[in-house]
Amino acid sequence: MTTLSTVPTDVIVLRDLAKRYVEVAADPIQNQRRDLWRRHNRLKPTRPLLYLRGGEAWNEVPEITTRKCADSLFQSVERNLRYLLFRAAMGDDSIFEPWFVVSPVYSSIGWGVEGTHVFSEESFGSYKIDYPINDLDADLEKLRMPSHAIDEAATRQTFDRITDAIGDILPVVLDRGPCYRMWGGDLSTALGHLRGIEHFMLDMMDNPAGLHRLMAFLRDGILAVHEQAEAAGDWSTLAHENQAMPYAEELPDPAADSAGVSRSELWGYQAAQEFTLVSPAMHEEFLLEYQLPILEKFGLVAYGCCEDLTRKIDMLRRRVKNLRRIAVSPMADAKTCIEQIGEDYVISWRPSPAEMVCTGFDADRVRRVTRETLRMAQGLHIDITLKDVQTVQNDPRRLQEWTRITREVADEFA
Repeated sequence: MTTLSTVPTDVIVLRDLAKRYVEVAADPIQNQRRDLWRRHNRLKPTRPLLYLRGGEAWNEVPEITTRKCADSLFQSVERNLRYLLFRAAMGDDSIFEPWFVVSPVYSSIGWGVEGTHVFSEESFGSYKIDYPINDLDADLEKLRMPSHAIDEAATRQTFDRITDAIGDILPVVLDRGPCYRMWGGDLSTALGHLRGIEHFMLDMMDNPAGLHRLMAFLRDGILAVHEQAEAAGDWSTLAHENQAMPYAEELPDPAADSAGVSRSELWGYQAAQEFTLVSPAMHEEFLLEYQLPILEKFGLVAYGCCEDLTRKIDMLRRRVKNLRRIAVSPMADAKTCIEQIGEDYVISWRPSPAEMVCTGFDADRVRRVTRETLRMAQGLHIDITLKDVQTVQNDPRRLQEWTRITREVADEFA
């Protein structure tokens, strides 16, 4: 085990950041926010809640990118703590928990095949994948089932080093939940990386039987990993996933000492970004049918990320019995979505970051767009998530200004 004396300067840096974060987490406002989210996610009346996520824009924030640690592990801890402190200063409704979460080192990742990524030469450019499943029938034989396996020695080493550095100030907790959740567990992301969107859209017409076999394999793999983690007692309330604050009256709160919970006590999350141009009928047949056995194991479900679900909300209402939150992305028709969602679910509205903060900053535009949307959702259960902020044109003050202005408008609809 690495001792504190090995990296004294790094430890001093981390301990100072940890002390500052402990003060944030101890602020009574955190309990006020917990109560708001519990009621909001229970479909009880609250003011519209605000949640600031991020994107590549965090790389334009000096308070986050400042690096004083030399050790690579401690650099990651430093960035995480700086990120939390910056986020806390924004004044949205995010909850900052009184612990520091460490992820395990997983020893069984992947489906047995991997595509080659060809990257653009431009800074922050895109990439193209040489998909590993080229022949839908022949290449299925190359796939292997994943498993829930943790490299205990490597995990312990990481955990102990961070605990030695800051654990007496800020409790360090290990989230042993499976790696196949969020994008790793929504099936749509894996399908896009393994087969490619352009290919599986043709498969729906040219080889539907082969695509069904692939989706069944992916579903069974995710279910197996989830079941293995539950049998091992590795799910905890640290593993809630709903793209917001995971407090709800029907579910246990996130806690540092909650190992051994069942999936029925947790939020589950799935998205379908790769299916945004697929018809509702084919979305249901080739994706949702395979997501449902995964989702039904969870207590409550949040569905959707950046995909346009305007024509698919009826499908979600009919099929996802434990559905509670539905995403309304910048690409969706907000009015039509809000009318369909009504008061039966939480409307997770995501305004366009390009309109809000990425391409100049127009306070009047922020007020107008926000007021128009909240007026359409007046009396309903809506929260506002600013996410996928790829740039603030090196002006991070826009994030705090967006939060201030949006809260002013939201208060009009309290």
